[in-house]
Amino acid sequence: MKIKKRALVPPMIIVVFIALAVLAGMSGKPPEKKQNMKPAPMVEVKQVQPENMTFIVDSQGTVRPKHSTQLLSEVNGQIIEVADNFNAGGFFSKGDMLLQIDPSDYKVAVQQAQAQLLQAQAALEEEKARARVAEEEWAMFKDGDAPALGLRKPQLASALSAVESAEANLAMAERNLERTTIRAPFDAILRSKQADLGQFVGSGSQIAMLFSTGTAEVRLPLSDLDTTYLEMPSEGKQPKVYLQSMVNGISTDWQGRLVRTEGVLDENSRVVYGVVEINDPYNLQGNTHNAPLRFGRFVDAKIEGQSVSNVMSVPTYAINQNSSVWVVDDERVLKQRKVQVIRTQSNDSIISSGLERGDKVVLTQLANPLPGTPVRLEGDPLPSQMESTAQKQQENGESKQSAESESSEAGDEQTASNANR
Repeated sequence: MKIKKRALVPPMIIVVFIALAVLAGMSGKPPEKKQNMKPAPMVEVKQVQPENMTFIVDSQGTVRPKHSTQLLSEVNGQIIEVADNFNAGGFFSKGDMLLQIDPSDYKVAVQQAQAQLLQAQAALEEEKARARVAEEEWAMFKDGDAPALGLRKPQLASALSAVESAEANLAMAERNLERTTIRAPFDAILRSKQADLGQFVGSGSQIAMLFSTGTAEVRLPLSDLDTTYLEMPSEGKQPKVYLQSMVNGISTDWQGRLVRTEGVLDENSRVVYGVVEINDPYNLQGNTHNAPLRFGRFVDAKIEGQSVSNVMSVPTYAINQNSSVWVVDDERVLKQRKVQVIRTQSNDSIISSGLERGDKVVLTQLANPLPGTPVRLEGDPLPSQMESTAQKQQENGESKQSAESESSEAGDEQTASNANR
């Protein structure tokens, strides 16, 4: 019997331990289950506001001179002198001497013409005197009207014509002498030269190519759609044009005016060309521009067009293929809005309807956006942070209540102690 009782001890111990473990497990709090919630995607937005705007029409073109001239020699002779800056790129003011052709023969021609004029004038005076004598003699000895031949009127007219011919020859000789000095017809830059010191040139020989520096032009191609957004240039109305190009690695701007259109569609490209004028492109009259605008430079142009009011601008990439945009409401969910785009310029689209003041247009490209999808904006807390904040607030509330209860109990004890005393 003693042996059997000892055999039952180990199983009883095991049973007791199992019972204690079950009681301990039942008395403990179950572990809290945490749900792994995926946070809503964060998006970038633009808060739109109505504004007044001027349309901008983009184009491109090459800077060219308004006036260019191929200088030709009008007389024959050898070039005996050239200006110091008579080289490609040299600047000249109107009337400056470019080169000098040998004037010796033309000075002699002027002297000869002057001598002929003096002879013709002397012959005229002599003929006038003879005419006066003839008129007096006829009045003394003859009655009636004197004939023209008797008064030497034909001879007088011949002498007068000889004087006029001599004056014309002198003027031509002086003009040819003046033409031996070739001068700049306007403020110009020398583009190229075809003659130089010591060279013999004939009448009609090419001397140099000059570009006017007073005004530059840029021809800008404009489509039919572009012209609908522009105020066409007219008398007293010339839209501003902003030109831009890279100069020595720096973006540089110039300003001009759209002064006219050529009025004929190009047969190949089906565009009409607008002409922009820029005054003093080389800054020769002062600091007109930030940097000289050299002929031949390729520039981007932005033309000021018509003005509109109460429109909104959003980046073009924020507009969906179905002409809609996504907006975020106050509850941080997506909503889709149909919009009316009236023009796209640069990287922005101009919207006339579909949006309201203060709407937050989504700029972030979402994978599969749907209406009602929750999103977050910059500065919004994550769900875990929100829970942590709420838990801290709850803990702060509980500790405050505990402190208040402890303070109340202490006050009761103090009151009872005073009463016992």
